[in-house]
Amino acid sequence: MAREAMSLSRPTRRHVVSAVAAGALAMPFVRGARAAEVLYVNTWGGPWEEAARAILFNPFTEATGIEIRTIAPVSFAKLAAQVRTNVYEFDVTTLGVAELGRANQANLIDKYDESKIAPSSLWPGAVTLNGVSSHAFANIIAWRKDKLADGPQTWADFWDTRKYPGPRSLQNYPARVLAFALMADGVEPAKLFPYDLDRAFKSLDRIKKDVRIWWSQSPQSQQLLRDGEVSLIGMWNTSAQVMIDQKLPIALTFNQAVIDVAAWVVARGTPRAKNAWRFIEFAVAPERLAQFALRNNYGPMNPASFKGLSADVVSRMPTSPENLPKAAILDAEKLAPQLAAMAKRFEQWLSS
Repeated sequence: MAREAMSLSRPTRRHVVSAVAAGALAMPFVRGARAAEVLYVNTWGGPWEEAARAILFNPFTEATGIEIRTIAPVSFAKLAAQVRTNVYEFDVTTLGVAELGRANQANLIDKYDESKIAPSSLWPGAVTLNGVSSHAFANIIAWRKDKLADGPQTWADFWDTRKYPGPRSLQNYPARVLAFALMADGVEPAKLFPYDLDRAFKSLDRIKKDVRIWWSQSPQSQQLLRDGEVSLIGMWNTSAQVMIDQKLPIALTFNQAVIDVAAWVVARGTPRAKNAWRFIEFAVAPERLAQFALRNNYGPMNPASFKGLSADVVSRMPTSPENLPKAAILDAEKLAPQLAAMAKRFEQWLSS
């Protein structure tokens, strides 16, 4: 999830009056009819939004009459700015684990209670830090089969440059990379959180010179592996699966995957909060969530979503009953107090 430094300024009175006047002129007059309700959703754009529109947004509008308009890309900075200024560009968005922790700490999101979504519509553990878990992707080990016939199966293997030679790449994202480093040093996935930062950075010291590039965007990670610039990489399963489906000589393992969960949240103070929660309840229903996850190689967080999916499809999902026990799910509650310190220390470590 990219860090952004964007700001949202409060419009002037003149701009507000002009906008209202223009809107009034453009709005058709319908005697006795109530204006259609609108919900604004912050999305990732591209294939993510295409899938969401087909599977979540349009069906929600058909079921409720509430129009959904989108703003892309997802922006933590805009979420913070609009809560501060009380000028709302969007009402609902998805956040990854690290951003969810930051948003909850900063009181940027509406608090969940049972009046907003009944527990009967959810599943145990669905709500964390006022976000409702939706889908997840895995941070996994992938490799070129033409360079490494038997690829690494653990992060200790990834760190073993003698047994698995070749240039490597990892993401410039401390909340995930520190988990890799600790597992490479022998920490069990169930005992990762909160992070032992000293131990994690000592482990990173051992691999630093062999990491050719610290990638920041998914297309960059794909290009590095596709072009053979690196032989093995820590990347998203969604990105690796696309290349596997293209019949490139690439393999991945879900063993010791680090699962990053996307949670739906409602911007604190939005006047459309009631409909935002209504949309979230709709979006995490089992069948809809299953189809949305399927479109983008995600794993649904609702366990009931796996019913009706083929065994082959389920085997490619990071949250499946087969793959999830091999993985570690990033713990938003335990990591939240460490986020600022780990980000600062990681930035200093990279530049040293």
